[in-house]
Amino acid sequence: MRIPIKDVTPSIEHAKIFGWVHEERDLGGLTFLLVRDRTGILQVTIPKKKVSAEVLAALKEVTRESVVEVEGVVKATEKAPNGRELVPDTLKIISKAETPLPLDVSEKVPAELDTRLDNRYLDLRKPKVNAIFLIRNSVLRAINEYLWDNKFTQVQTPKIVAAATEGGTELFPLAYFDKEAFLNQSPQLYKQMLMGAGFDRVFEIGPIFRAEEHNTVRHLNEATSIDVEMSFANEQDAMSVLENAVAYAYQYVKDHCAAELETLEIKDFKVPSVPFPKITYKEAIEISTEGGEPLAFGDDLSSAAERVIGEKMGTMYFITEWPTSTRPFYTMPFEDKPEVCRAFDMMHPRMELSSGAQRCHIYDLLVKQIKDKGLNPDAFEFYLNPFRYGMPPHAGWGLGAERLVMTMLDLQNIREGVLFPRDRHRVSP
Repeated sequence: MRIPIKDVTPSIEHAKIFGWVHEERDLGGLTFLLVRDRTGILQVTIPKKKVSAEVLAALKEVTRESVVEVEGVVKATEKAPNGRELVPDTLKIISKAETPLPLDVSEKVPAELDTRLDNRYLDLRKPKVNAIFLIRNSVLRAINEYLWDNKFTQVQTPKIVAAATEGGTELFPLAYFDKEAFLNQSPQLYKQMLMGAGFDRVFEIGPIFRAEEHNTVRHLNEATSIDVEMSFANEQDAMSVLENAVAYAYQYVKDHCAAELETLEIKDFKVPSVPFPKITYKEAIEISTEGGEPLAFGDDLSSAAERVIGEKMGTMYFITEWPTSTRPFYTMPFEDKPEVCRAFDMMHPRMELSSGAQRCHIYDLLVKQIKDKGLNPDAFEFYLNPFRYGMPPHAGWGLGAERLVMTMLDLQNIREGVLFPRDRHRVSP
């Protein structure tokens, strides 16, 4: 019976393991194999004069990253990783790896990111890379758990759509039989329609697609979005759910991913305190201008401006009360100052992580705002119809899973947190 490597201890005396040959060291009469599975690494110690001819024959043929089956006696030893070793009775090569390897899985020889992504199946075997995705898994599990516990219903909305979420041309077109169709930028319109259907609180974790010609360390053309929408709520309610979900994910990682954090050499993993500080858009551009990145009211925040503001804030924070002209047509403006709307961005000191708002639930105002953006309301008929028959006030947000993991683990490139990233240059593997 196979035993996960992390469970192999001297107390069990005898074990059978399966894994990849991580490293081989030949000292003449003694050879050490480090065998790795998804749970850890175990030293296999082979005294050549004391093992069978079959073990020696397999040892002669084995290569790094070959898949092997090893069975033998477990012994305690201070010199081996985690204080134990396995002395084999049998060593079988299940799948021999070719040589040379396209990249070094032991990470002694570094590789450029493009080389790593071209050979992602090997790159993902690295303990540090594997740890990133175990933590990502925990982040998504935690957010899912938090939203379930807070009475949100998980939904799945279409990824093939007939109209853009926000207008514009940043869409991937599809040949969809005899119709024009696109990959969806966001589940925004559909989750709002579900508010009109009485679902009250929904969330979705799924892919989004944006045909933006960015080539930066923090943009992707296919990303994972964590989306929430909630009825009878305003932007303050939405921000509260968002900050608590993020803090819950951090705490979950701290409580359940100690080994992975250690593998990544993250010693001081801090859980952000809630509530997050809030500043208005006006205050944000003042901070940026005072910090040497001048902005006028209505300007987008540049990356440089975000860095200046982030250094000043020093923690996760919200920017609220954005100019209505800068936000999508479905955002609710303030009644007493319609030039400003009930939108917010949740920021990490490094970058924006999430965008949200209270939505406009008033049919006539929504049609007007669609026209004000230079769009045709007829193209949004499927979306607008629910607003004619009783739509509750509602609010929500979208949170980028990759950016959350990137900033949580201080990754330098967002592609490091995606199994098989898609950007303007990469559609394979």
